[in-house]
Amino acid sequence: MAKPLAVTDAEFEREVLEAELPVLVDFWAEWCGPCHVIAPILEELADEYDGRVKFVKLDTEENFDTGDRYGIRSLPTMLVFKDGQRVDEIMGAHPKKDLVRTLEKVLA
Repeated sequence: MAKPLAVTDAEFEREVLEAELPVLVDFWAEWCGPCHVIAPILEELADEYDGRVKFVKLDTEENFDTGDRYGIRSLPTMLVFKDGQRVDEIMGAHPKKDLVRTLEKVLA
């Protein structure tokens, strides 16, 4: 079963910006209730999109530089990157179908 990869500020460029696949980055924090609600959905999607989309998690409490660089002001926020460029953003805990719609748009 694929799981989102935990990354740090130091790993962000290599794991996200230089990735060959599109990447969904989940900006989260331990204290964030909606982050815990969406986590199992992201795990399901990581499994379903294994080999087509890379899923990573960045804890904004421990890694604030990347969140600051991308203007993350509320959690959860998910950014989608393709070829090193930010191509989409999802703010808040959304249903799985909304996330699938976003991923399919990026893969099209």
